[in-house]
Amino acid sequence: MALARPSGRFERLISQIQRNCDLSDARYAGLYSVCGLALRLRDLYKWEKGLAPWVEKEPADILDWIGRKEEAWEEIREEPYRKLEFDNHQFDPFDTRALNQLLHDLGLFYGAGYGRGLKPTFFLAEIMADNQVDGTPVIVVAKELARDLFAVPALTQDSTILIRQHIAEVYLWDQMVYINKSGRSALEYALSQMGLGAQDRADWKSNLTELTREVMGIYLHHEMGELASDNLDRELWQEMIGAYPRSSIELFARAIKDILADTGSQGALHYILSERRPASLGFYVAFMEGMHKSLFPEIADAFTDFVKHEDWNLIERAINTGFEKARGLADRMMALFQQGKQMRDLKWAEEALVDQLVKPLTS
Repeated sequence: MALARPSGRFERLISQIQRNCDLSDARYAGLYSVCGLALRLRDLYKWEKGLAPWVEKEPADILDWIGRKEEAWEEIREEPYRKLEFDNHQFDPFDTRALNQLLHDLGLFYGAGYGRGLKPTFFLAEIMADNQVDGTPVIVVAKELARDLFAVPALTQDSTILIRQHIAEVYLWDQMVYINKSGRSALEYALSQMGLGAQDRADWKSNLTELTREVMGIYLHHEMGELASDNLDRELWQEMIGAYPRSSIELFARAIKDILADTGSQGALHYILSERRPASLGFYVAFMEGMHKSLFPEIADAFTDFVKHEDWNLIERAINTGFEKARGLADRMMALFQQGKQMRDLKWAEEALVDQLVKPLTS
């Protein structure tokens, strides 16, 4: 979709959205670990400067930029989020549906919501493609005109799946470059399936669009799996996330939700299975981390055997096992939280959730 942007028409809107992005970052930067914040600031720096994912500037340049960014955050931290004004209309910054009714035909998409830790997140991007997959609206956006620290390659908003191609490219590049030791063999397998070497970053650069297209199928069908899933009471799940933000319970709940989506009939792993996409399978296993990996070890074990035998039945059995286990854990999780609500004792529920569900993963 070509962007119809009369000169100067969007600059104020972009500025207002970016101001809200900066406000969110100023208030929630402490949400991240030191390492996590450094990586997000590095990616934000690259976005502001228009750098390719693989370009690394001198540390002194980035540190100077970070210093100025933190000073700017201090100046605005206490300001309220701004309403958005466009074409003589005023919008609440979270009223995405109303604003997008005006922006869509102009080739723009506005995103707003709450990310991990309930951090407010906003972005504005140019629409590259607009279609449907199995009746679900799917929009792919390319150039991002405003964004904050929190950026994910795909999300669902107002029953529409968003794929953020630029974010997906950066995200994939970083995942490949900084892959954990435990994921290297799966990454090597995925790259080999696409005719690329595991250590040849020049090949990665020249084929990044193709690599991103491969993993975008995973992102897309993860979101489709979430939309189709009926294994969680969505309102109760959101209430639980709101009760325990930035906690191990939030991480556990999000991991369970992700696994249910991926192993469900419309999810990413069924897409990989039905399409027989070995490269996507390798990427999926390679990038599993943290609680996702602890909760769903069956897929990594099945992948190890799959590489030897190329038997997709191994993957199907692992998917089914993972789904049933995640559904059982989801039921226990929601029941404990519901019991705490009925007792009017969310502290009891917090302790029960940690002791019965979270701690066994690390013991």
